[in-house]
Amino acid sequence: MKYDNARPPMAVILAAGIGTRLSPLTDKTAKSLLSVGGSVVMERIIRNCLSCGMSQFVVVLGHRADELKQFIDKTFRGIRVTYVMNDRYRDTNTGYSLMLASPTVGTADFIKIDADVVFETRVMRALIDSDLPNILCTDRNIELTDEEVKVIADDKMRVSEIGKTVDPASALGATIGIEKISAVTGPLLFAELKELMESPANAQAHYEAAYARLVSKGIPFHALDITGMKWTEIDTPEDFAAANAMFGTPITTVSRGQQRALDEADTNPQRRL
Repeated sequence: MKYDNARPPMAVILAAGIGTRLSPLTDKTAKSLLSVGGSVVMERIIRNCLSCGMSQFVVVLGHRADELKQFIDKTFRGIRVTYVMNDRYRDTNTGYSLMLASPTVGTADFIKIDADVVFETRVMRALIDSDLPNILCTDRNIELTDEEVKVIADDKMRVSEIGKTVDPASALGATIGIEKISAVTGPLLFAELKELMESPANAQAHYEAAYARLVSKGIPFHALDITGMKWTEIDTPEDFAAANAMFGTPITTVSRGQQRALDEADTNPQRRL
């Protein structure tokens, strides 16, 4: 593992959104405080990061910020969390929220995670283990509609196009809302976001718009194929039901050795007898 003897990347979790499409489930709670399989979504995200040795967190808050902060502080005593407030969460989107994390992140490697994505630890381990600098977790086995952020990549998985308007017929797959950004690329990314947000017309832009601008300037981004690993985005009540069907048990922090044993058991039926 690349980060066994070096500082793991920082986790930047975007949790400012209202989650209106999940109503009535989110009428009285934040989307990332919904419980999936007996564990709150935010807890699943943070425990997956802790299982991979990550210990520094930046959480961008907005809607029901106090409730989220109280939950994290109570559930995870002793971890390093910096809270960043998006006071404009009602009229901005993920691009603005990520831009606000810039002063806290500085020039550190970081992994950006959307707070409405539920995923298994293997996804995070695969991302951290890769030596490539800028990586977009990508699933090939997903229906490519206008809603999905699609990527086109070459045979070496280098991304040439990213966005919702990418032609599905040419796309490798769709991104899942989890990316790794290098210490070199981070400042360039934040500069692109700042420039985008200078125009009021871009207030609702997603962070992928800045990724696309960097790709067009020759900054290398690669797709990481996580097809077959368990993950799901929660945008609608139907998504919420699917998440609970996929993740049926509470999450625990799992060491690398424990994960290896679980993976071996999954691939060797005799070991499960």
